[in-house]
Amino acid sequence: MIAPRLVIAGTQSGVGKTTVTLAILAALKDRGRQVQPFKVGPDFIDPGHHSAVTGRLSRNLDGWMLGETVNREIFTGASADADLSIIEGMMGLFDGSSPVSEIGSTAELAKQLDAPVLLVIDGSAMARSAAAMVSGYAKFDPALRVAGVLFNRVSSKGHYQLLKEAVEQETDVMVVGYLRPDQAITISDRHLGLVTAMEQGTGELYGRLAKAAAETVDLDRVEALARSCSELPVAAPQSVVRNHGHTVRIGMAQDRAFCFYYPDNLELLEAEGAELVKFSPLNDQVLPDVDMLYLGGGYPELHGARLASNVTMRAAIRQFAERGGPIYAECGGMMYLTQAIRDLEGKRYEMVGLFEAEAVMSKARMTLGYRELRISQPCVLGDVGTTARGHEFHYSVVEPKGQLQYACTLRDAQGKSKGQDGLVAGNTVGLYSHLHFASQPEVAASLIASARMTTHPSATSLGGVR
Repeated sequence: MIAPRLVIAGTQSGVGKTTVTLAILAALKDRGRQVQPFKVGPDFIDPGHHSAVTGRLSRNLDGWMLGETVNREIFTGASADADLSIIEGMMGLFDGSSPVSEIGSTAELAKQLDAPVLLVIDGSAMARSAAAMVSGYAKFDPALRVAGVLFNRVSSKGHYQLLKEAVEQETDVMVVGYLRPDQAITISDRHLGLVTAMEQGTGELYGRLAKAAAETVDLDRVEALARSCSELPVAAPQSVVRNHGHTVRIGMAQDRAFCFYYPDNLELLEAEGAELVKFSPLNDQVLPDVDMLYLGGGYPELHGARLASNVTMRAAIRQFAERGGPIYAECGGMMYLTQAIRDLEGKRYEMVGLFEAEAVMSKARMTLGYRELRISQPCVLGDVGTTARGHEFHYSVVEPKGQLQYACTLRDAQGKSKGQDGLVAGNTVGLYSHLHFASQPEVAASLIASARMTTHPSATSLGGVR
């Protein structure tokens, strides 16, 4: 399979990888290209912008969470009908789960896909030093191909020419252009990252980004880099044919408060026999007719007043749980199922109340990192001993207001214990961790089996104990 592909990486966090990626995606789309976007790492927000620009679902690829085989499966499946693929990196090119290995890094992923790298550098305060920086990044790992450079935050064409000449005279790396500093193409950010595509008026923004790239980036060179790849062996999907039985209708929370979902999670649930039915805890008064609820992550703390005021929805979810309906909730979804959320100003908002705890926001309590989850008691996620991988990123803590029960233990990427996760109340499980089901497809199978057992108790379970 010849799949033209290019990794856009940064020298470090904050150099403008996402701005550059969105500008290139938008400009290539304006050229009539079918561009498949991807994101290295566990991020949800950047892929949302990718999808809004291209009209194609952006997929996460991750060396630690998923591994090479699954990454190649996801990549080859999603890119099969695309003209080229753009893969946005995370942090700095070589930053990953460890300071002394490439695991989880953009560099590791680029090598797994045998993809060239376009390095983004903040050129605002340098000239010839850029050549030293490019030389170091290009030579640090001989198995990696740093094929091009794009400078960000360069104010003038004259400054860009100095940078371009320095790099191309003193290294073998091609310079493809630059972007000027411009507030009109800057996306606002906050405590978990950029403002989501759902919340921002993005049409005009993406148009400005496309125009900026078309003016100062050599898009022919960008496409040439992507087409310089060698053939990538097609990964055969590791699928299991199951006797699905009846369709399971899953109510999936989808609005500005709950919007963090991996597309592959949803597709694995559908492969097990699910029908996804979207609803809004912010706006809807009643639940749809469903067999299970999936409450993803997001920003419930920013919408505390509206979530609290929607008393009928909170009551409907509580009644669904009390009838034995299975609920799977992650991070923001789990916070919504506590008794209350206290925001960064200390204001308290009543929530669903399935867990005897409050979720308390604090900028001093950031939790961030990869997680391997192991089930320690049977629950809707599966049987004891089942493991899955994901990540945590939140600025809140759960403060108990009664007896809490947990179904899982956690370790980080280095194998160090990170305590417990998976609050349990009947057939409800709420995690701080965002799991990627492709790391353990049996989780999706168990969730669907749990819903079938609840609605059809005579059905045979495929995983987990209900």
